[in-house]
Amino acid sequence: MNQERLMQVLLAPQVSEKSTIVGERHNQYVFRVVADATKPEIKAAVEQLFSVSVDAVCVANVKGKNKRFGQRFGTRSDWKKAYVTVKTGQEINLAGGE
Repeated sequence: MNQERLMQVLLAPQVSEKSTIVGERHNQYVFRVVADATKPEIKAAVEQLFSVSVDAVCVANVKGKNKRFGQRFGTRSDWKKAYVTVKTGQEINLAGGE
């Protein structure tokens, strides 16, 4: 796969109460990914960036919420998130420190 494309697939880790619980129970990490990313691309990107072995990748499309912006109503953008399961005994350090 194209190395430049793999560097652009992952946008950010998705940190929330749900992602923390899932991470602790199932050794999974949640990432925001580009809308046209595929499971093999996500797997390759995580393995390359974090030097871990990926067991599985599950993808969910999140619909944007309807919100009010002043007097007008609008819709936030749709986005995609990926649940990445790493092999037992491995972990990803999202804090950035060693």
